[in-house]
Amino acid sequence: MTVQTNRSKKDAPTRLVIHGGAGAMVRGKLTPEREFAFTQLLAQSLTAGHAILTAGGSSIDAVIAAIVVMEDSPLLNAGKGAVFTHTGINELDASIMDGATRMAGAVAAVSTIRNPIRAAHAVMKKSKHVMLIGQGAEAFAAEQGLEIVDPSYFFTQFRWNQLQKAITEDRVLRDHDADPAEPLPGKDKKHGTVGAVALDRYGNLAAGTSTGGYTNKQFGRVGDTPIIGAGTYADNHSIAVSATGSGEMFIRAAAAFNAAAQVRFQQLPIAEAADNTLSEIAAIGGDGGLILLDAKGNYAMRFNTSGMYRGTIGSDGVAHIGLFSGEEVPLT
Repeated sequence: MTVQTNRSKKDAPTRLVIHGGAGAMVRGKLTPEREFAFTQLLAQSLTAGHAILTAGGSSIDAVIAAIVVMEDSPLLNAGKGAVFTHTGINELDASIMDGATRMAGAVAAVSTIRNPIRAAHAVMKKSKHVMLIGQGAEAFAAEQGLEIVDPSYFFTQFRWNQLQKAITEDRVLRDHDADPAEPLPGKDKKHGTVGAVALDRYGNLAAGTSTGGYTNKQFGRVGDTPIIGAGTYADNHSIAVSATGSGEMFIRAAAAFNAAAQVRFQQLPIAEAADNTLSEIAAIGGDGGLILLDAKGNYAMRFNTSGMYRGTIGSDGVAHIGLFSGEEVPLT
């Protein structure tokens, strides 16, 4: 863990905001068992990131800690829970950005890195580049001592069955858009991209996002998640943003930077900036959600789908979690 000791703002409020994907989720199809499992996972992610911030750690380390929890779970479409491409392999993407320096790192189309968010961070800190892809990214991760796994690590029977059905029906499934009729965890198709934004006690922002992409996506397809300014962005002068949704549309709208620019240059409230950006995305046929956080601790979790798995925790240590619209429930 990186502990900052040389910054002047040592008593600034801390905040962590996370998401687990947005999509066409159906309230009536969510059993108590499934709701409990997703809620617990989000709580574990928030707890991991909050522990870093409370101990004086950096916003970057908090983002990584929160996302690693979600990557290590088969419940969401990132890391262990990644979906399959049309050719039957798992291709994972991730990115991270430091709001204090605007340094950034990303990996795309990797199949052997257990935690792509750690690889994205290594690219940011240990290379001269912003993005590495495929075998080059995997070789670099191995050189940096990150955990490399056999591609079979990412195999789950449920995801394989999901791919077969998607191929049969000739469709691509994104995030939480799927047949919601089957139960948890290896059968529920509603899983999504994950992300986190954080503010540490030194007033520094960070953002990160990780995904397995679309079920039945074309081999080599890369969405918005690893693209700085589309799926992830952080700047202490504006906000930190992580996106989830229709990747191609978020790229075309430069979604994360779009929202940040409205806050910085138009002085718009972050929720309004998010809604404006989502409206632009809707106008070109996309939907999804954004989590946003500024250097004062103001945050927003906005989406134009029926739901988005999300949560936040501040300096008081009380986690608030929501799945559908208007539901950020404190956990006691």
